Amino acid sequence: MKPKEFHFPLTIRWLDGPRVVVRVEEKHDVEIASPPVFRGTDPTVWSPEDLFVAAAASCLAVTLQGIAARQNLPLHRLEVAGDGTVGMRSDGRFGFTRVDLRLEIETDAGEEKRALEIAHKAEEGCLVTVSLDCPVETTVDVRAATATS
Repeated sequence: MKPKEFHFPLTIRWLDGPRVVVRVEEKHDVEIASPPVFRGTDPTVWSPEDLFVAAAASCLAVTLQGIAARQNLPLHRLEVAGDGTVGMRSDGRFGFTRVDLRLEIETDAGEEKRALEIAHKAEEGCLVTVSLDCPVETTVDVRAATATS
């Protein structure tokens, strides 16, 4: 029996200077350029580094939402803040040395413990973060939603 395999094809086309466009069939194109810290000239355009951190943070969010939906955990708010650190790695290469994620969840009163358990399952099951070659540290803050949330 062959194990499951999934593919995510895309194409990259150079536009000019340090700017390219990513194309995925039936999705909006995304322009990408070097960030200003690496001699990019347009700070308003997403960089590969932005997308790297966004991939980790968004994977955690959608994985958590999926598990919460399957386990009927009410979510009133879900937010992930991410920060990727780039520097000299222990293997002597310059690259991402860590990704820090801060996960904030609001759920119904009395569901905080279950929300925390689901958050840890999402950390373990996030396809992107388990595939990375740098540590991913996740801080989880769970609280009950208030009437004004």
